[in-house]
Amino acid sequence: MEVKVIGAGLAGSEAAWQLANRGISVVLYEMKPKKMTPAHHSPDFAELVCSNSFRGDRLENAVGLLKEELRRCGSLILECAEKTRVEAGGCLAVDRGGFSRMVTEKIRSHPNIQVIEEEVTRIPQGPVIIATGPLTSDALSQAIGEYFGQTEYLHFFDAAAPLVTAESIDMELAWWQSRYDRGTPDYINCAMDKEQYEAFVRELASAQEAEVHGFEDKNVFEGCMPVEVMARRGMDTLRYGPLKPVGLIDPKTGREPYAVVQLRQDNAAKSVYNLVGFQTHLKFGEQKRVFSMIPALRDAEFVRYGVMHRNTFLQSPKLLDRYYADRRDPMVAFAGQMTGVEGYVESTASGYLAAVAMAAKVQGRQPPDFPKITAIGALGAYISDESIGHFQPMNVNFSIISPLERRVRKKAEKNLAIANRSLEWIDALTAKGI
Repeated sequence: MEVKVIGAGLAGSEAAWQLANRGISVVLYEMKPKKMTPAHHSPDFAELVCSNSFRGDRLENAVGLLKEELRRCGSLILECAEKTRVEAGGCLAVDRGGFSRMVTEKIRSHPNIQVIEEEVTRIPQGPVIIATGPLTSDALSQAIGEYFGQTEYLHFFDAAAPLVTAESIDMELAWWQSRYDRGTPDYINCAMDKEQYEAFVRELASAQEAEVHGFEDKNVFEGCMPVEVMARRGMDTLRYGPLKPVGLIDPKTGREPYAVVQLRQDNAAKSVYNLVGFQTHLKFGEQKRVFSMIPALRDAEFVRYGVMHRNTFLQSPKLLDRYYADRRDPMVAFAGQMTGVEGYVESTASGYLAAVAMAAKVQGRQPPDFPKITAIGALGAYISDESIGHFQPMNVNFSIISPLERRVRKKAEKNLAIANRSLEWIDALTAKGI
């Protein structure tokens, strides 16, 4: 039996790998490099369009739990992320280019995977997993809409942060430290005093934006809120958001700064850093002008400016089951951000679950049970919950995972207990050979 996978992003690459490792022949379709979108820069698979961070790595954090579940389930994406990891304190961040190259090499060298570089413009007959992401081509978007009887998807906008060269950062005005000194000092911290910060916010709030068709502040996904949108919400919004100084001490003064911009390593060579939380859709010239007001970045060399793009997603609760399959045809499944999961790890999890379920179906078995006590299962339950009235993209969080049956007062202890319960279930599943 052959399964088609459409799209070689995080979800599609994970899906193809899981199917192939279960002895199933996979035909993986990817339109790059023949056709690229404005947000893509590389011909490699699993390209990280926005940040290079897979976020927190502690089990008391829901995304940390989700990553550990995927590790124990043999995730390709998590394996490659660990092998291309760069220093980022308590976060899992990767060498952007090295990560995508490794995924590409593993996929292309798998004997059960055939890669076809062409755009798919219609929904093929199942078994198929469609994982073309929020940047699905116009032709396939129209075909998916026609398939479901919808002319339009829901949509929101998200943005990417700019990158600067390490050598252009003024380290006389910056210092190395991770917040609360957790782990190693992996972040470059750029302080601003009250006067510098307020001047920066005023210029940021009034800076010229690039035109993005259909863009309005209310349509921005909160997890990728452009920094200029936050600036317009109030003078102190950024100081309580990505520029919060809490847990950081400027060694020159011995005090907590008024505001801090953090820079995170973006490649293994430590030659490029990204501005953490600085997603933006300002015009490129405005990005250079305004972000150079940060004292340590006054001479910054920008190797990539921030960009914004439109993300589209399905009204999944009405259309998909908890395995990301079409309720009408279980041999047609979807995966990735187009299903309404938000984030790299969440997209990977959707690709994983869609694939192991599809593998079971084509091999005549029941799909494995991932209940809501697991983070993987909770995401599948969220996107298929027909009781949701206003469906919006969702990052994994403990509120969508089944609560404990006993009361635990301290939040960290409660979250860790939820995580341990989940991992016991995952270990039992993997012991059965899912």
